[in-house]
Amino acid sequence: MLKKLVLFDIDGTLLSVNKINRSVLVDALTEVYGTAGSAGTHNFAGKMDSTIFYEVLRNAGLSEGDIAAKFELAKKTYIEMFRAHAKPSDVLLMEGIRELLEELSGHSDVMLALLTGNFEASGRHKLLLPEINHYFPFGAFADDAPSRNELPAIAVEKAYQLSGIKFFNHDIIIIGDTEHDIACARVLNAKSIAVATGTYSMEDLKQHHPHVLYENLGRTAVVLDEILQSSIN
Repeated sequence: MLKKLVLFDIDGTLLSVNKINRSVLVDALTEVYGTAGSAGTHNFAGKMDSTIFYEVLRNAGLSEGDIAAKFELAKKTYIEMFRAHAKPSDVLLMEGIRELLEELSGHSDVMLALLTGNFEASGRHKLLLPEINHYFPFGAFADDAPSRNELPAIAVEKAYQLSGIKFFNHDIIIIGDTEHDIACARVLNAKSIAVATGTYSMEDLKQHHPHVLYENLGRTAVVLDEILQSSIN
């Protein structure tokens, strides 16, 4: 019987992508809109890809209507460019990730999935490059909802459709590297595990009160024990 639904963020949590991600976004937006707005310097951490498109283009003076009119084309162009240009050498797995995923995948009472601000196609490509995509049979992505806080319920529903099991409260664990991951865990009273492997420091993350805070996920046995422990509702 499945007991835990473990939802991983991608960027800053599972892996980091070098400057290719930003440069491709700049190129895609410039091709479609004639400008990339503030994409060259904008803070992407923890934000939905769709939100990033709107924020950087508003900074160039485009209206909501102007952005919306070409949004699907811009999304398609970005995904195609990213998949064409990103290589395995552009992606760095965070410390302990491969070992942790291998351990978790061996537990029949654990269901692994993604909860990320990435579009699914580009997010999946990030995972394919270091060969960890197969650990995640499903996920909740930027394609699924306009705001990150809507994603936990979507992930739980997808888990139910696949397994017939409805996960509640601390049987749902959300692992991420920003305040946004911690906030969306609160939506379902899920357990939040924050990790300071992205742009947020330990001190930054502590201010947002995650249930658990790690410098990284390198101590496999410790992290595994935290995930598998009995529910604390």
